Amino acid sequence: MSSPERGPQRERVVLAQRRGARIVRTRVEVQEQTEVGDAMIRGLVRTQLGLAIRLALLAACLLCAVPLVMFLFPALSDVSVLGIRLPWVVLGVLVYPVLLTTGWIYVRQAERNEQEFADLVDD
Repeated sequence: MSSPERGPQRERVVLAQRRGARIVRTRVEVQEQTEVGDAMIRGLVRTQLGLAIRLALLAACLLCAVPLVMFLFPALSDVSVLGIRLPWVVLGVLVYPVLLTTGWIYVRQAERNEQEFADLVDD
């Protein structure tokens, strides 16, 4: 039996019980484009732009390195592969795997960034 001197039972409030309210608030901030939601979206756009610029610079450097190597080592320009000179083989055939790989990396990283943003909004 409980004694009459005891007050009402204390209830312990933990962070996990508030989780649902936070999800709604963050989603609403993004959907209604409040200052916080706008800052979050600008951060995602800035991240995606940074990724695109880094990969574009990487691809441009790799593609510009081909003529530079041919200029620095003129003997490579005279090499033939199946009757076609090496610079044309490199620029006409080997460029595509570089571009496809760069595109594949971009898509994977961009999707990862978007997933992290979605997790941040849903967290």
